[in-house]
Amino acid sequence: MGLLYALLIGAAAGWLAGKIMKGGGFGALINIILGIVGGVVGNWLFGVLGIHIGSGIVGDLITGVIGAVVVLFVAGLFKK
Repeated sequence: MGLLYALLIGAAAGWLAGKIMKGGGFGALINIILGIVGGVVGNWLFGVLGIHIGSGIVGDLITGVIGAVVVLFVAGLFKK
């Protein structure tokens, strides 16, 4: 159940990050995959910085979106 939760939150985070980046995305499917990776990156990044956004779905989604935006930004640098 935890894996399914992580995939759903990551997918939603990737979709939202694609909308935030406007043109910096790679299409819906790749943005969703990068959102799943971004959730991991966001959790790691906030852990290193000692930041705790909150708990529950909203906190996980915010963390995932921020991580996905970072991943999309870095991936966009390599896209050019």
